[in-house]
Amino acid sequence: MVGVSTSAEHAAEQSVQHAEDRRRDPVRRAVQAYAERQPALQEVTARYVALVTTLLDDAGINYLTITGRTKSVASFAAKAARAQPGSPAYDDPLSGITDQVGVRVICYLLSEVEAVADLLAGEFTILDDRDMGRETASQGRFGYASRHILLTAAHGAPARRDETGGLPASVQVRTVLQHAWAEFEHDIRYKGTVPAEHAPDLDRRFTLAAGLLELADREFSEIRARIQVAGTHRGADGDASDPRIDPQDLASFLTGQYADAGWSRTDHYAWISGLLLELGITSLDELAGLLTSVDSSVINARLEYKYPPGAVRRLDDALLAVFGHRYLDLHGNAHRRDLLAARLEKLRTDDADAG
Repeated sequence: MVGVSTSAEHAAEQSVQHAEDRRRDPVRRAVQAYAERQPALQEVTARYVALVTTLLDDAGINYLTITGRTKSVASFAAKAARAQPGSPAYDDPLSGITDQVGVRVICYLLSEVEAVADLLAGEFTILDDRDMGRETASQGRFGYASRHILLTAAHGAPARRDETGGLPASVQVRTVLQHAWAEFEHDIRYKGTVPAEHAPDLDRRFTLAAGLLELADREFSEIRARIQVAGTHRGADGDASDPRIDPQDLASFLTGQYADAGWSRTDHYAWISGLLLELGITSLDELAGLLTSVDSSVINARLEYKYPPGAVRRLDDALLAVFGHRYLDLHGNAHRRDLLAARLEKLRTDDADAG
């Protein structure tokens, strides 16, 4: 009986081992295939980063950083090997693991996270969109907060589809405070060893930190709103030898001019100040006088913004509407002439129809 029992146990072990081998074979093949395609995916990742950067810059939406990462072979292998009770997590890891190409956008304010999400929704096909912070809050908890958007350019313009190979990208959009919490929490939990007796206190402290950072995000948004309502510009104290409108003065002026617009990146105010100089506009009084001739509601209607454009984008469109092809031909616009030409066509369409 002992011999029979031992044989049965050995057979059972072999059966389990064979089942495990069968499960692992597709994983091994997928990992090998991924290792071969990973260099090409790195190029796709770089193109997605460039594309998202161009879109956000063109929209005038403020952000801190835009970065990309291609999933490593080791990370892919670990994820592909995960198993659920009785079955593998992925029947086909190559198609089931959707974060092979990753892009991360770090913003300053919650409203900018929303603006980025709206912009991406208007430019790409959205396969999935999860607000992790909202999901956490719906459970009555504080914790991880980030917008996770799975998108593809496969159904868009042929040039964009070719540029990205029709492959999806996983885009994370979060505030700088949400990013700080997520990175620190990841380092502690996944790269360190937490003794079991300290785990409850650690959980409590992470929860407390998440709550404080959510409050800080709200306060930053309120500070920004108060400044927007004030809408005053400070006296110039910049470089007297620089004929451009001081970028900080311009930022304050545009806050009052476009009270419903978001802030733009700091360097963009300096950039558009240079465009104003090319147009011969060197004072805020001149700019204010020019903008009295612009009907912003008409511009907004013709361009049909699908996102809240930043203040610099609003001024950019106003200058385009006033100066037309002269604005296109400015030296500072040489790198984006095609984008501006497409916008100008929208702005002038109704005029042509009326004629």
